[in-house]
Amino acid sequence: MEVVEANAIINHDFSEGLLSWHPNSCNGFLSDGSVYAEDIKAESGSQFAVLSNRTQCWQGLEQDVTLRLLPHVTYNVLAFVRIWGSSQETADVLATLRLENPNSTPTFVRVGRVTASRKRWEKLEGTFSLKSLPYRAVFYLEGPLPGLDLLIDRVHIWSASIVKGEVNRSFADGHDDILQNPLFEDGLNHWTGRACNIVLHDVTKGQVLPSGGQHFASATGRTQGWHGIQQDITGRLKRKSAYEVSAMVQISSNLASAEVLATIWIQTNHLREQYITMGRVQASSKEWVQLQGKFLLNSEPAKAIAYLEGPPAGIDILVSSFLMHPAKKPSPSSAPTIENPAFGLNILENSNLFDGLRGWYPLGSCSLNVATGSPHTLPPAAQESLGWQQSLSGNYIFVTNRKQTWEGPAQTFTEKLKLFVTYQVTAWVRVGSGGTGAQNVNVAISVDGRWVNGGEIEADVHLWREVAGSFRLESKPSNVMVYVQGPSPGVDLMVAGLQIFPVDQKARFEHLKKQTEKLRMRDVILNISGGSALDRFCGFCVKVKQTYTSFPLGSCINRSGLDNDDYVAFFVKNFNWAVFENELKWYWTEPQKGNYNYRDSDDLLEFCKCHGIQTRGHCIFWEDSNAVQQWVKELNQNDLRAAVEKHINDLLSRYRGKFQHYDVNNEMLHGSFYQDRLGKDIWSYMFKMAHQLDPSAILFVNDYHVEDGKDAKSSPEKYINQIVDLQERGAPVGGIGVQGHITYPVGSVVHTALDALSILGLPIWFTEMDVYSTNEFVRADDLEIMLREAFAHPAVEGIMFWGFWEFMSREQGHLVDWDGAINEAGKRFISLKKEWTTNVKGHTDREGQFKFRGFHGTYEVEVSGHSRKTRQTFTVDKGDSPIVVEICL
Repeated sequence: MEVVEANAIINHDFSEGLLSWHPNSCNGFLSDGSVYAEDIKAESGSQFAVLSNRTQCWQGLEQDVTLRLLPHVTYNVLAFVRIWGSSQETADVLATLRLENPNSTPTFVRVGRVTASRKRWEKLEGTFSLKSLPYRAVFYLEGPLPGLDLLIDRVHIWSASIVKGEVNRSFADGHDDILQNPLFEDGLNHWTGRACNIVLHDVTKGQVLPSGGQHFASATGRTQGWHGIQQDITGRLKRKSAYEVSAMVQISSNLASAEVLATIWIQTNHLREQYITMGRVQASSKEWVQLQGKFLLNSEPAKAIAYLEGPPAGIDILVSSFLMHPAKKPSPSSAPTIENPAFGLNILENSNLFDGLRGWYPLGSCSLNVATGSPHTLPPAAQESLGWQQSLSGNYIFVTNRKQTWEGPAQTFTEKLKLFVTYQVTAWVRVGSGGTGAQNVNVAISVDGRWVNGGEIEADVHLWREVAGSFRLESKPSNVMVYVQGPSPGVDLMVAGLQIFPVDQKARFEHLKKQTEKLRMRDVILNISGGSALDRFCGFCVKVKQTYTSFPLGSCINRSGLDNDDYVAFFVKNFNWAVFENELKWYWTEPQKGNYNYRDSDDLLEFCKCHGIQTRGHCIFWEDSNAVQQWVKELNQNDLRAAVEKHINDLLSRYRGKFQHYDVNNEMLHGSFYQDRLGKDIWSYMFKMAHQLDPSAILFVNDYHVEDGKDAKSSPEKYINQIVDLQERGAPVGGIGVQGHITYPVGSVVHTALDALSILGLPIWFTEMDVYSTNEFVRADDLEIMLREAFAHPAVEGIMFWGFWEFMSREQGHLVDWDGAINEAGKRFISLKKEWTTNVKGHTDREGQFKFRGFHGTYEVEVSGHSRKTRQTFTVDKGDSPIVVEICL
């Protein structure tokens, strides 16, 4: 039987152009033969792909197939190939898999080979099977000598188990299976509909084939988004354990795509209910896609049900497999070895344009020319990293005849990059006339066809603006290109002094340590009197221990975490502030109109009170429409205003005086749900009403990408303008929330943003800090950069993490693994906390004094002589002059 419906290749016949395909370091286009070579017709009768300008044997056509493969499944490969060019009649064409994993070099699996010719299409065939899924799997065709064009017509990758009628159970073969009958081999046994019908489909019937095996199931008659297919797994899960899920899903709909979620519903012995999203994926009606995810179970469930849900009512969910098993802990990463990183040296060619446009080329059909008149000084963030001694030429690239937003100057620099090195991006940019209003300008890094943000700013015709960003690669690429893009078609673009250089992140540390000692410490004099003459002559023995750090250092927590004693122990030991992950948000406290849930936030508040933890209230409202309940979206203007007033009254009256801060309306730089419906003054009204209801709370704005130069919507300048506008409208804004969800941080970029925001004189808090890296040593370095920059800045008055425990924080951003093991990032955090805590001991001098410099906080001192001993507590608060503590023995 021919299998095409289960193809792991998207757009296998090029009917949608080169969608999902990527020419690897060469040119690619489609032809039906008429414009390429008249005597070549597509083997399929339609069109084929041509890969030209090949300068290496490995250059060809590739597609990322990571999400469409399963381990332990045998796959067949079939492709029709041909060559063209020069006088060579034949050449080998290879089918290859490139498998990429963090902290290791890629491995290559030879899938198939055929001797292709100029005269006819040849069939390339092969098979492969993976023992485990890599972080990334890329299938590509390669092989002919440089100068030969590679022609490709149709590519198929499908599971051999379909043809053989066998079932390949993937990772569900073991005894640790949680879900029974995961591939529907036993019909619909163990499966039920969640408020809908479920139907079994056979491989021999219908147009849709299962992704593997003989059957698949569908959830039909769905009238709500949460309806789907489910299985009761009560008694098969353990508390404080992590699990992995995998499902092959599809939808039956005219919609282009819809999100499918794997969810688990938990009920505890205390009848508390919890819904955990295990994984999610965008599914379509064209092909099977793999849903993958992991989750951590903190409590012992009295009842547990796993199910698939998500698409709008009326759309069927198709599932070919749904598997769950205990998660395996990956091998710990090792510290990367970086040889000769050449910190501070620009890796781009001819940035100052002394040699015309050498090294640069136009991306698209635009035109490039060299002009003069740009700044001669480095942008501010670059000056922080490179120093003031460097200057620019004043030359710039003038880009005209732009037909697409992505057109602009480009340069390829693949071989100059080193893995796990953070690169800073800097440039001056400006736009010409022709557009409407300000224009976004983005420095983009194309990594094997994947877009990486190198920095973004809003530019205009009047001033040169600084682009300051960063990036890092953690797996070896085949092709990397930088290009500048963004303005509307027809708008000219000017780019000056574009540089990319590796940053020595630790070079600023000594400076930051000195700033920290100046800002966060104070001289202390202990005056000790009494005791015997011998004591005064020999000196008293003094031991000083800091018992509490006054600088706010906290994390978000959630209700389910309280059921994990290891989680609780780490939090209480290492943090003095808390913010609730979701439990205070409106969609949590009133998911349906009149259906209130304050139980979780009450529990969290009581927990914090018992442990002396101060709290931030996050958040009263959230401007992102995706975070607004459906019932709220359906309200008319008058009813919406009434609902807004009722919610803020209910929340702040209930918790008056219990939260020290409130994020009043989250992410106003990125969303405008309430403003669009209730007018511009609604934002200031929310602040005024919050202050009226709880005058003791400091009211914050809160937004993301403010500190990293990656988002034109949230530059420090735009944030300042928004805050000033709110204040002019009477809003009592008391603090600036910088979320701090950052990837590839560069200290100078962060510092420059904080300096800009500090002009307002308001306290700045990092409210949701986390960093990301697949390598925990690199993650530790990134975390240290962020903590040192924040702690050393005079405007920063608090730091909150957005989680610290695996699966309960940003992926690859955790400090503690799910089993309680503290990873390298967590160890670095603890080490910094120790560095910022004062514990000293010694003897008094001849005047009976003991002097030291200590971090702000609460201390306990023990003074002992030959015959007596005393203990006393004291506080070191902010101040320039020494604090004197009198102690009588």
